[in-house]
Amino acid sequence: MQQFFRVQEYKVLIYRLLLVYLMYAFSRFLFFIYNYSFLEIDSVVEYLKLSYHGLAFDTAAIFYLNSLFVLLSMLPFVINTHKIYQKIIFYVYFTTNLIGMSFNFVDLIYYKFNYNRTTISEWDVVKNEDNRFEMFARFAVSYWHVFLLFILTTVVWIVLYKKVKISTKPYSKGVLSYVLTSVACFLLMITLMVGGIRGDFRKSTRPINLVDANRHTSKIQHADFILNTPFTIIRTFNKKTFKKVSYDLKKPEVDRLVQPLKAYPNTVKNKPNIVVFITESYGREYIGAFNDPTQIKDYVSYTPFLDSLATKSLIFNKAYANGRKSIHGMSSVLAGIPSFKDAFTSSPYANQDIESVVSILNSEGYDTSFFHGAPNGSMGFLGFSNILGFDNYYGKTEFNNDALFDGVWGIWDDPFFQFMKTTLDTKTTPFFSTIFTVTSHEPYIIPKEYEGVFPKGDVPMHQCVGYTDFAFKQFFEAAKKEPWFQNTIFIITADHSNQIRYSEYRKLMNRLAVPIMIYSPNGEFTGVKSELAQQIDIYPTIIDMVGYNKPFRSWGRSLVSEKPSKMDPFVVSFIGQNYMYSEGNIICIFDGVKAVGFYDDQ
Repeated sequence: MQQFFRVQEYKVLIYRLLLVYLMYAFSRFLFFIYNYSFLEIDSVVEYLKLSYHGLAFDTAAIFYLNSLFVLLSMLPFVINTHKIYQKIIFYVYFTTNLIGMSFNFVDLIYYKFNYNRTTISEWDVVKNEDNRFEMFARFAVSYWHVFLLFILTTVVWIVLYKKVKISTKPYSKGVLSYVLTSVACFLLMITLMVGGIRGDFRKSTRPINLVDANRHTSKIQHADFILNTPFTIIRTFNKKTFKKVSYDLKKPEVDRLVQPLKAYPNTVKNKPNIVVFITESYGREYIGAFNDPTQIKDYVSYTPFLDSLATKSLIFNKAYANGRKSIHGMSSVLAGIPSFKDAFTSSPYANQDIESVVSILNSEGYDTSFFHGAPNGSMGFLGFSNILGFDNYYGKTEFNNDALFDGVWGIWDDPFFQFMKTTLDTKTTPFFSTIFTVTSHEPYIIPKEYEGVFPKGDVPMHQCVGYTDFAFKQFFEAAKKEPWFQNTIFIITADHSNQIRYSEYRKLMNRLAVPIMIYSPNGEFTGVKSELAQQIDIYPTIIDMVGYNKPFRSWGRSLVSEKPSKMDPFVVSFIGQNYMYSEGNIICIFDGVKAVGFYDDQ
C-alpha cells in the first residue's frame, strides 16, 4: 500500500521541505543576533510572534525556489526512486536553496549599511563597478565568520538531508493506479504551493508583498525581521517601482504640501564660486559640532578640523539624507530629487532633461565640474553627471596616478582633495564644483603611512573619519592661499550615514542623519539651526545664494532665504519597506497606500 500510494516518497518530500523551513528559521535567528541593536525585539514572546508571521513569507520564498524540486519529486515516473534520479533531485534542491539562503546570510552584514532587506535594486550598487569579483572576495575576507557560518550550515543541511533516504525497491504492479494517484497528489501539492506563494487561498486577495510584513508590527523595523531576503529579491525582480499613483487629496492641501516652483529675489553683486563636498558615509554622528555631549553619554568626536570649521559656519543639526545609498545622494543633492525604493539614476526617467543646480549654473556662466576618485563610471556617476550637464568629470583616469589608489574604491581622499584644489586653481570664475569622496567606506582602510595617527575609536569607521577630516584640513589650508578662495561658498554634507556607535543614532529617523554645513570665508553664514533640513534643500539653497531670481523647479527649500517659505520644513525618505515623512516633531510612516503610523520624535 505504501508503494502504491508513494507514501514513503511523500514523507521524504515533506521532510526535505521542512528542512528548508528549519534553515530559514535558523537564518532569521542569525539575522536577529547580528542586528539586535537595530531590530529592537525586546522579548522572547515578541521574537516568537514575529517569527510566526514570518512563516507566510518563508513559505512563499520556499515554494518559489523549490518548485522544480517538488515537480521532479512528484512526477509519476517509476524511475523516481532510482539513485541517479535522486542524485539529480539532490543537486536541484541544494543549488536553488543555497542560492536563496546565501542572500539571507549576506543581509546579516549588509543590513547594517542598508537598514533594509536586500532587493533587486541593490544591483544598482554594483552594476557599474568593474571590480565586482574583487569586491566579493574582499567581502568574504572581511566577514569570514559569515562565510564560515554559511559553510557549516550547508554541511549540517546536507547531513540532515541524507539522514532520510527513499527506498529503491521498484514498483511491481498497478501502473495505471500509480499514475492516477500520483497526478491527484501532484495537483493537490500544486494547489498548496499556489496558496503558499500568494499568502492565502482567497481569490480576492493579491499575493503578499513586502509591505504586507508591516501588518504585524508595532515598530517598522520589525518588518525586516519578518521578511526574508530571497522573498524580497523575488518579489522585486523586474518590478517598476516608479509608478504614477492617484490619491484622493483636496487641491488646497496639495498646494500647501507641494510647491515645486520656486523663485528667490536675491541680488548678488559678485557671484560666488560654489564647492559641494558629498562625503562618503559621513553620518552626522561622527562630527562633534553637530552633537551635544550632554545628551549622548560618553560621546567622542573624530573630526577636530570640521569641528573648528563649524564654529565659523552655518550648520543644521537636524539634517537628513533622502536615500540610503551613495547613488541616492547625487540626485538628491544636485537635482533635488529624493530616491526611495530605487535610485532615480536607475529609473526610466533618469535620461530625460533634468533641471538641476548644474543646468541652472551652466546658464549663469559657471564652469561646472564633478570629481570622484573612483574608476571612471563607478556608481553610474559619470553617466548621470553627463545628464546633469557638468562641463568636466574628473575621476581616477584624470588623476593618473595608480600608486595612490586604495586598491578598492578609488584614490585616497587627501591626494584627491589636493588634485581637486589644483584643478580649481586653473578654472575661470565663477565655478561650481562637486566632489564625491571615497575613503570613508568599508573596508575602512587608510594609507599605511597614517596608521596609528588617527584614533581607532569604537568602530572601524572612526579611523577613516579622522583621516578624511585630515584631508579636509589639508584642502582648506592649501585653498585659502588662492585668490578664488575668499569668494567661494563651501557646502559639506554626506550621502548617508554608516556604522553607528551611539543608541541615539539607532533611532529610525537618525539612521538617515547627515551633516549640512555651509562655510563662507567672509563670515556671511554662521550659527546653528535646529529646524529640519534634508539633502534636496541644498540645490535651492545654492540657487538662492548665487542670486538666480528666475523661477525654477525644486522639491526642497532654500535654507538661507530670509523670505519665509509657505512650506514648513520637512524631511521625506524611504527606510525599511516604508516611506517616512517628518514635519515638526511628527513622523508619518506610509506604506504606499495608507498611513500606517504616526510617531512623536521627542
